[in-house]
Amino acid sequence: MGGAVTTTTPVLGRELARQLRRVQRRQQWRAAALTAPLLVFLLVFFLVPLVALLVRGVENPEVADALPATARALHGWDGHLAPPDAAYAGIVADLYAIDDTAQAGALARRLNNEAPGARSLIMGTYRAVRAAPPPPEQARQALLALDARWAELTYWQAIAKNTERWTPDYLLAALDWRRNVDGHWERMPPEEAVFGDILLRTFGISAVVTLVALLLAYPLAWWLSTLPARQANLLLILVLLPFWTSVLVRIAAWIVLLQNNGLVNRALQALGLIDDPLQLLFNRAGVVIAMVHILLPFMILPLYSEMKTIPANYLRAAVSLGSHPWAAFVRVVMPQTYAGVAAGCLLVFITSIGYYVTPALLGGASDQMLSYYIAQYTNVEVNWGMACALGTVLLAATLVLFALYRRVARGGLALG
Repeated sequence: MGGAVTTTTPVLGRELARQLRRVQRRQQWRAAALTAPLLVFLLVFFLVPLVALLVRGVENPEVADALPATARALHGWDGHLAPPDAAYAGIVADLYAIDDTAQAGALARRLNNEAPGARSLIMGTYRAVRAAPPPPEQARQALLALDARWAELTYWQAIAKNTERWTPDYLLAALDWRRNVDGHWERMPPEEAVFGDILLRTFGISAVVTLVALLLAYPLAWWLSTLPARQANLLLILVLLPFWTSVLVRIAAWIVLLQNNGLVNRALQALGLIDDPLQLLFNRAGVVIAMVHILLPFMILPLYSEMKTIPANYLRAAVSLGSHPWAAFVRVVMPQTYAGVAAGCLLVFITSIGYYVTPALLGGASDQMLSYYIAQYTNVEVNWGMACALGTVLLAATLVLFALYRRVARGGLALG
């Protein structure tokens, strides 16, 4: 009997282990099936567009697709001497082979970004070549007779520079750098360097909005955390009320409030605080006020959530031990809210740097943020490469800020 029991026990153990693994696999598959729709949604509507954005920021297909023969003829050209006859023959052949006017327009726009005037040069040559293409041996004379600008190296340098399908030019331009004729990187001249200032302006406006939102939200969140649950929930509904109102409606309301004859200026004049109306529209002040109003709930909610976990008897105990109420709050309560402060500031700041509608409607020319220029390149200039490069810079800045936040938060937890 003892031997039978000893023999049966390992068998039962192995069978139970197999059943346990089978149950675990079934649970894992069930969990994967439940999360699969979310993963597919994120893949299709988030990761794929994000990868397309990154790829388009370094892709340069317009010249490479439209002028393959010209690219071969210019391969090895130093960019300082006159281009060879084969280049003239190549561009005639390439332009004649373009059947779609839209492709010729895309080529002209791309080269015009590098060399102003290239749009009219390319389109005029395209129409002439399509009507009566000259023979290859007469291509140089025909193009020079058609437009004397074909003798200028600037346009040939622009073509040679963009014959490669992949290029860092968009990203370099987004950082106020560029490639010269020899292919070396160099800073843009001060009169052409604009995106560095725009990026700093974007961060500056976002920092001001974050600071103002923190100063307004902190005492309000603390007050809400000290109220009974029923009153706090009612007031939180009022805090969340802006979420249920369109951004355009709120901006229109601020235009009514902040204009020279608006309610704000009239109230200040009625109180005798000002004699003349303040300029609160189409400048930085209007942008900050409207953005703080829109983003204030994003600051209040993390702070309230963190403050609600702090026991009320901590403050009372510190006061009962002889500490001044303000000193007790600063030394006992405030350090326990740093996680909420960090979360709220990160949320507001990252949301702010991507703002477009509010600065566009309430700000002036010097108050537009980086998103405005992304929209400009997308909708007006139809320069998708530059728009995607600026979007990549904005994405990189966001990821860096998030990494710094994680580092600071981890350090704070370690110190705690």
